[in-house]
Amino acid sequence: MTISERIKEQLNEFPVLLYMKGTPEFPQCGFSAQVVNALKSCSKRFAYVNILEDPELRQGLKDYSEWPTFPQLYVNGDLLGGSDIAIQMYESGELQKLLDELE
Repeated sequence: MTISERIKEQLNEFPVLLYMKGTPEFPQCGFSAQVVNALKSCSKRFAYVNILEDPELRQGLKDYSEWPTFPQLYVNGDLLGGSDIAIQMYESGELQKLLDELE
């Protein structure tokens, strides 16, 4: 299975997926922690992948998404963006509305 196929499989499996540094319990960067806090505040379940544990996935995601940094937040397989965009969407209420529409 190619890295691109692995990414597509993960995105199909989880409606809300955060590729981050570390875990929600122990984020390894402040930007990942901010997005985790925003998602938790929305009270919606989300999956995560710790990209620090898989260098191939880390590089593959940069190529797949054409987004050079982490975290990367995906909803329904679509990249919303990194921490700045996710936090702006959270602060405006847009993230909550988008996640509420998933059910």
